[in-house]
Amino acid sequence: MAVRAEHPGEQAVQQRAEEGGPGWGSPMFGPEIPHGFHPFLRAQQMLIVGAADDAGAVWSTIVTGPPGFAQPVDSRTLDIHGLPAPGDPLHHAFDGERAVGVLALHPQTQRRIRANGVARREGDGLRMTTGQVFGNCPKYLQKRVITESAQATPPGEARTSKELSDVQRRWIEQADTFFIASHTAEHGADASHRGGMPGFVTVVGPRTLRWPDYTGNQFYMTLGNLHLAPECGLLFLDWERGHTLQLTGTGRIDWDPRSAAAYPGALRVVEFDIDSVVQIDNASPLRWELQDYSRFNPPVT
Repeated sequence: MAVRAEHPGEQAVQQRAEEGGPGWGSPMFGPEIPHGFHPFLRAQQMLIVGAADDAGAVWSTIVTGPPGFAQPVDSRTLDIHGLPAPGDPLHHAFDGERAVGVLALHPQTQRRIRANGVARREGDGLRMTTGQVFGNCPKYLQKRVITESAQATPPGEARTSKELSDVQRRWIEQADTFFIASHTAEHGADASHRGGMPGFVTVVGPRTLRWPDYTGNQFYMTLGNLHLAPECGLLFLDWERGHTLQLTGTGRIDWDPRSAAAYPGALRVVEFDIDSVVQIDNASPLRWELQDYSRFNPPVT
């Protein structure tokens, strides 16, 4: 197996954070889907997908289906029998092949697997060729269980704006989880997770968010991408009703220790400026119930 090249963004963030080291991060992970991951992927009912659109805006979205809708075909091919909802910024993005990041998150067991590569639409789904596959630790994953699948409720029309409404601001302020997609031309796309106690994301204004960056695996794949290219996309789920709130814009790492001091447990802070907002009601048919917060979540003041 060829050794992956070091990611200069990851290396720069690791050096600034005084963590990690040479070869730490992307070079550690190969392109093959380990056979032990196959049952986990087949059991999923949702995947988080991240990619850039034709204009270069980066988005994070959700794709759902019954168990088995995600099928490893061979060691480097994943078939996803589903697409983002109509009106989603990424619904037609894969009509041509493009870089993609996929996060398989299982809230019931607080497990997750990430896969980065390229994908193209085939019929009513996606065929992904993996370039990097790895598991992540369960930190900051809230435990949730599916209570129903409202398959008969079609997604609503996409509502777009340039800033958050008051309802959307409250949605974010009460969130315990969001997903972030990042992308660079040289290193492709990545989809990741952020979690904490409700209130861990601060809405600074109708076009600005801030959140703490807690201790993690020191790979810094998301922050490494942001170091090279600030464009990124956020996804907030209304877990109980299936609504999605997608934000695209730019992220910036705030290294000032005074900023981190405002958030218990934070090592640094990320600030996000919104370029565009998309809300789709009933975008996901899944309805979830919160069982427990992660024991790793720092308190929120």
